Amino acid sequence: MKKIAQIAFVLLATISMLKAQESPKEEDFYKIITPPIPEGIILEVGGLTTMPNGSLAISTRRGEVWIVDNPTSRTPYFRKFATGLHEILGLAYKEGALYCAQRGELTKLVDKNGDGKADVYETVYAWPLSGHYHEYSFGPKLAPDGSFFVSGNVAFGDEEWWRGESRVPGRGWIFHITNDGKYEPYATGVRSPAGISMLDGELFYTDNQGDWMGTGGIFQVKKGGFMGHPAGLKWAAGTPVKLTEKQFFAERDNRQHKDDKGRAIKPENTGNETPQFLYQFKEKYDMVQLPAVWLPYGVHGVSTSELILDNTKGNFGPFTGQVFVGDQGQSNIMRIVLEKVKGEYQGASIGFRSGFQSGVLRMAFDKDGSMFVGETNRGWGSAGDANQGLQRLVWNGKMPFEMYTVKAQPDGFEIEFTMPVDRKSAEDLDSYNVSSYLYKHYPVYGSPPIDTKEVKVVGVKVSDDAKKVRIVLDGMRQYYVHKIQLEGVRAATNSWSLVHTDAYYTLNNIPDGEKLKVSDLKTTRSGKAAASVAAPEKEHVSPDGKGKATTGKGAAMKVPTFAEVKPLLEKNTCLACHAADKKVVGPSYLDVAKRKYSNEKIVDLIYHPKPENWPDYATPMPPMPQVSKSDAMKIASWINSLAK
Repeated sequence: MKKIAQIAFVLLATISMLKAQESPKEEDFYKIITPPIPEGIILEVGGLTTMPNGSLAISTRRGEVWIVDNPTSRTPYFRKFATGLHEILGLAYKEGALYCAQRGELTKLVDKNGDGKADVYETVYAWPLSGHYHEYSFGPKLAPDGSFFVSGNVAFGDEEWWRGESRVPGRGWIFHITNDGKYEPYATGVRSPAGISMLDGELFYTDNQGDWMGTGGIFQVKKGGFMGHPAGLKWAAGTPVKLTEKQFFAERDNRQHKDDKGRAIKPENTGNETPQFLYQFKEKYDMVQLPAVWLPYGVHGVSTSELILDNTKGNFGPFTGQVFVGDQGQSNIMRIVLEKVKGEYQGASIGFRSGFQSGVLRMAFDKDGSMFVGETNRGWGSAGDANQGLQRLVWNGKMPFEMYTVKAQPDGFEIEFTMPVDRKSAEDLDSYNVSSYLYKHYPVYGSPPIDTKEVKVVGVKVSDDAKKVRIVLDGMRQYYVHKIQLEGVRAATNSWSLVHTDAYYTLNNIPDGEKLKVSDLKTTRSGKAAASVAAPEKEHVSPDGKGKATTGKGAAMKVPTFAEVKPLLEKNTCLACHAADKKVVGPSYLDVAKRKYSNEKIVDLIYHPKPENWPDYATPMPPMPQVSKSDAMKIASWINSLAK
């Protein structure tokens, strides 16, 4: 009996020690709080702004504006300020009035008699609409001179339902409404510009993956700029944008083809084509603007939403002056580290906080430094199960072990951390993996990451205070996204691993400057390799029906675990639309497993989806030719294991 007790004590001690050594996660530093919302109020949030008195103003997709007094208290007070408006997807405060972008106008809302409700609904400027359901208008954002910027979503074709169209002026544009109520076209090339934002007086916007947008991106907006989508060019004459449709389509094939019955053929990604990239277009036309940051689809985003600058002076954690970006599809928030190199913004996307109840569309900081998060998913789908919501993100005052900044160097990157690193782990080259890739610029809906190459880590140099690491690389590629993985780096005091081990840096320019000498670097390897970079494979070509899954050995393969299959799901952007056990944009993997398809059938459906099999899902799955046969078979085998 005594021996059993001793064994039990050892087991408990071991479990306690393992628990103590486990590195903390996002939720150990940032808590999601859901404020009490009175019954009957539906907050499909389209806009958020904090007012000078500390109240929170909320606009909704249902055309209402609510004011929340004492929003961080246990009993916040909700009052309806305005109603009867048309899908308000943005809200701004200026000189005692609220301004909102409806579908077809910028509207000023004023409470003249002081009863807490708007009694003046003034049209500042009205723009045309064709009536297409997808003509969302986002904003307004207040410029330094008090004028406003608004962004206009494209419509889509009738037969060519996948192709973005600008049927009336303003669609596919970012436009300016002056202080005297005049309309000025400002920049074009946007597709679904849900995240128009003002950061320290500079205009930015975020776009969503789709035709001509390989993945979500964060762009600085300059007057006369063109961001890559051609729809708005039909209105470019007489505007600051000096690019024509004719010039664009002389460089890019619009892929408008018909079958033998005269029906339009939807363009799909194929692996045997010579890819074209947005940077090649910029090299010929200087008004083309590259994204400051590409957001990896299915990893850091699906439907990129608003940007917000941390101006809380440390009340929201150690990231004052940095930028956060929401994602509607994945119900999460990323942290963005920006820098200017040779006059252009570029930088890194790093994970921050997931787990919100619905799609993250808008964010606003409260006066106490916490972040309000406005959410919606109706018709759009999100990882969060709820259709709408208002939540609050609160820092608990504890310091997370994170990459604080990632900055480009002439020969690699310098990474600064929020706390000192363990020198032994940081000087081990096997603690790092770096790869680079890019996205196609073409009329297909989204792009897989292509031309992926592993980048050799030549050596590292740790600063004297152990808070910075200089990584020297062999083979940096201008314009490419560099995925920097730090799986092996540990904190000095507690051996924590990083809360987020990956950074995705978009290298628009390689800075000038002095490169480190080999004699200054540590080049040792422990042999304990960090998470490996997936070896680049040729894209599988399937739309012609030639790409079939292997049988025989493939069918009898060992079933991979989720830990083994997760990197494949991330690499191939599967997690953008699917989760293991719940509905997102597409069905859960468990629901797929319940269909009792063979592994070979699932592989075939990856290459040749049948949306008619899932009529309850609004967004049809596109063919996924970029998934290699071996990856597809492993994914299929894992999916079918869920039903056993």
